[in-house]
Amino acid sequence: MSIQSDFHLHSSFSGDCDAPMDQMIQSGIAKGLQSMCFTEHNDFDFPDIPGTDVNSSTFLLNVDSYLYDILRMREKYADRIHILFGIELGLQESCLDKNAELAKAYDFDFIIASSHLCMGMDPYYPSFFENRRTSDCYRTYFEEMLSYVKKYTDYDVYGHLDYIARYAPADADCAFSYFDYSDLIDEILKTIISNHKGIECNTSGLRKPLNATNPSIDILKRYKELGGEIITVGSDAHFTEHVAADFDKAADILKACGFQYYNTFIRRQPVFCKL
Repeated sequence: MSIQSDFHLHSSFSGDCDAPMDQMIQSGIAKGLQSMCFTEHNDFDFPDIPGTDVNSSTFLLNVDSYLYDILRMREKYADRIHILFGIELGLQESCLDKNAELAKAYDFDFIIASSHLCMGMDPYYPSFFENRRTSDCYRTYFEEMLSYVKKYTDYDVYGHLDYIARYAPADADCAFSYFDYSDLIDEILKTIISNHKGIECNTSGLRKPLNATNPSIDILKRYKELGGEIITVGSDAHFTEHVAADFDKAADILKACGFQYYNTFIRRQPVFCKL
């Protein structure tokens, strides 16, 4: 496996994951990883979701407890794998300042910025798409993302850039295509590149009905064409069996898009690793 670092992982410190960190690490070791970066969720101002147990506190991370376990696991497995301290910050207009404060409060190795919400709602839930044209939802999603990358820069890569495409209904009025929103996506990518940030190749979509990376191959190609070089690879695993899932496919995809390297991060600095 040419990609030996998983840089998007969750454990029981994330509100949507029950997997113990220890078990996730053992899975990574078994799969031959050299490093793993946990990127636990923190989403300020997350909405209450009716009919579920998800509320405004579900994705608030206890960073001190999380860091304690990172340091404990780092020492425990020091001779077998390198464990890194990351976080996935959910961006919304209401909490950009709070995210910036949190990013500066700890010595993270790596920060993912993500858009989990659009219009204050999570596309993960089918109600997001009800009574709306899916094409309008896509456009609004990318319009909001563009406003964030123009205002917020304390991150290292933008996560699963087309997250919304994972969850669009099968009977949507249109299938997602980069080319339908290239005006917005190109501006997002150009802004990310100009700010010396990167994106990720998230493999979780390959194990979902979408059967594609997030972002799509067309977006990965366009990022490279525009001069983008910084790219991490993450499984977005919430279960032990998904650690490093489909990394061989990801390597082939990245090479086909023109990438010769993928990235890891240490103390917020990118490291280039040969594919």
